[in-house]
Amino acid sequence: MCNTKTTVIGFIGTGVMGKSMASHLIKAGYKVLVYNRTPARAQGLIDNGAIWKETVAEISLESDVIITMVGYPQDVKEIYLGEEGILHYAKEETYVIDMTTSSPILAREIHEKASQKNIHALDAPVSGGDVGAQKATLAIMVGGNKKDFDAMKPILELMGTNIVLQGEAGSGQHTKMCNQIAIASNMIGVCEAMVYAKQAGLNQNTVLQSIETGAAGSWSLSNLAPRMIKGDFEPGFYIKHFIKDMRIALESAEEMKLSTPGLKLAKSLYDNLANEGAQNSGTQALYKLLDKQLLHLS
Repeated sequence: MCNTKTTVIGFIGTGVMGKSMASHLIKAGYKVLVYNRTPARAQGLIDNGAIWKETVAEISLESDVIITMVGYPQDVKEIYLGEEGILHYAKEETYVIDMTTSSPILAREIHEKASQKNIHALDAPVSGGDVGAQKATLAIMVGGNKKDFDAMKPILELMGTNIVLQGEAGSGQHTKMCNQIAIASNMIGVCEAMVYAKQAGLNQNTVLQSIETGAAGSWSLSNLAPRMIKGDFEPGFYIKHFIKDMRIALESAEEMKLSTPGLKLAKSLYDNLANEGAQNSGTQALYKLLDKQLLHLS
């Protein structure tokens, strides 16, 4: 396994994140088969050597390793467990790696059903946004068997730099929920700080220069605050997908009887943005909402 001359990798989901992740596998010399519901989004990969397949079934039949990076848990469920899904067609000893941020419960279900068919399943959601995907510096949080993790780590290392086995199936998704909970409240703080700097008549860029290397430092502050300042609200990570993640985190927290007030507040603010039609903007568009609220208070 992981021999670039013999291992065939199927990649399903070539959107903002997936297209960059798949490109690293192609550059490493793997034969990469791709499928996406919107074929045009895979064209750049095809131009660089990927092989287009018309269905998930075709990918499943022909691949030794299958990586999925799609939108929502319902997409994951259909792709893996549906009548035309991966687990129906994949060969024994295939490795399947779901890198979508999805439900821990669903990850465990996929692992259990895959195991029954002698298929190796890992849940491996990522963090780092479009920048991390482009630079192959993603944090990858993995749930599953250690033997399977060790077998797939060379492939994961082509897409990320911080790759940690968190525990049994579902643990990767639970870890990603921890990540999203931390980001949710942090994004409020980053946006409020930038709005405050503007209202105080400060140069937002020089404020950022001072605070991003101190105790306030965070990935969101360093990577998304500059976009806020420029008025760039294009998606590195869609608001609609962040709302999905926060919903999963809230549901998981409720199952554990855990209160998450910061997460609830963040989701309510992002719900407001989505209701205003910004669901396809990047998460940094929260800045616009808080800036507008400030104007209404003035």
